[in-house]
Amino acid sequence: MSMDEGYGPTWDSDDEYDNFIRKMNPPRIEIDNDSCNDATIVRVDSANEYGILLEVIQVLIDLNLVISKAYITSDGGWVMDVFNITDKEGQKLKDKATIARIEDYICKSLGADSRYIPSRRRSVDVAASSDHNVIELTGTDRPGLLSEVSAVLASLKCNVVSAEIWTHNTRAAAVMRVTDEDTGSAVTDADRLERIKDRLSYLLRGGNLSRGAAMAVSTGTCSTHTERRLHQMMLDDGDHEQLHRHPPNQSQRPNVTVSNWNDKDYSVVTIRCKDRPKLLFDTVCTLTDLHYVVFHANIDAKDNQAYQEFYVRHVNGSPMHTEADRLRVIQCLEAAIERRVSEGVKLELCTNDKVGLLSEVTRIFRENSLTVTRAEVSTRGRMAVNTFYVRDSTGGTVDQKTIDSIRQAIGQNIQVKGQPEPSEPQKKESPTWFLFANLFRPRSLYSFGMFMR
Repeated sequence: MSMDEGYGPTWDSDDEYDNFIRKMNPPRIEIDNDSCNDATIVRVDSANEYGILLEVIQVLIDLNLVISKAYITSDGGWVMDVFNITDKEGQKLKDKATIARIEDYICKSLGADSRYIPSRRRSVDVAASSDHNVIELTGTDRPGLLSEVSAVLASLKCNVVSAEIWTHNTRAAAVMRVTDEDTGSAVTDADRLERIKDRLSYLLRGGNLSRGAAMAVSTGTCSTHTERRLHQMMLDDGDHEQLHRHPPNQSQRPNVTVSNWNDKDYSVVTIRCKDRPKLLFDTVCTLTDLHYVVFHANIDAKDNQAYQEFYVRHVNGSPMHTEADRLRVIQCLEAAIERRVSEGVKLELCTNDKVGLLSEVTRIFRENSLTVTRAEVSTRGRMAVNTFYVRDSTGGTVDQKTIDSIRQAIGQNIQVKGQPEPSEPQKKESPTWFLFANLFRPRSLYSFGMFMR
């Protein structure tokens, strides 16, 4: 890595030189739990490299930590980052094991043995690892398609062990990990993988033949962080290009501006919006995937409002020169902020896992005219832990009658607990389902659906 004064780092060095630099300049991690009354301070000093900031933030959010403030600065080939972090309840860290993991994970992530090369981890549609296949789906939203996709996978004897689905601005993306129903391992038979591709491609093509559908098949693991991969997929799919057609509530829209500091050859990106978990990850992820390097940043979140200020240059060392460049960055950041904003009633399912569970649950949603706006599906041991955000298919809120119908249908197999606004005596029953009526900001709803790309 070289430093060209006034234009920032260039990133054309080979892997051996990068590894040499990291071995000669290992990252230094300092965790201070005494200086601040309401937060734990994490300081990271490291040799500067494209994607380092995102990697540190990714480690922190994967540990379920909240970043309330951050100060980022780079001096020559060295970067110094300071983060004020808390747990999910807003308290400074007290668990010594978590504190130890922060230092350990960051050192491993940034050290000489790290395999983090963000620019090269871009695309895999169906990848086979030793224990699962990864299926990536992107395309046009349409009612009930998550149920249809789940049913097709179940009919092909594929069990969904984890999945994450986002919808935004008439577009949708999903990363699903599946196994063979009988063996519990990845599907390796080429003919069977081709059948999976053909069935899903036909299903997802829908009526929009101009977009087509495709699924690539390759071997090896999908190493990209799932949430980063979803950002990449939606960015590539162009969900940011239609923001002006379906604007959300204007009072809730993020305020993103871009200006140039010509004396220093920086572009200054400023974001003001409602605060939420993982916001900093989403914005830094987008800047990184747009090939911008963050040289300095000031991050602050207070009273449910977030302020982020980034001083950036393109990887080629230049600030944004054209209005088209500035507009694209603004639109992409607005989309990144809005993708994770959850709409609708939050449904959490925690029950014994079984083959076809996702297909069964989404079928019940579809039969009750509900559409999924976001979903997280995971398996922990023998337990399925799933979260869905659902809205009425017409765009309205979910009424009590529909909730009761869902409870009756799912109650055939699992216990049901909860109301959108709990007031019934049965809310004290032993729960397996938890339904929370956390209704988020209103915006036009687009039913879940996908095209394969």
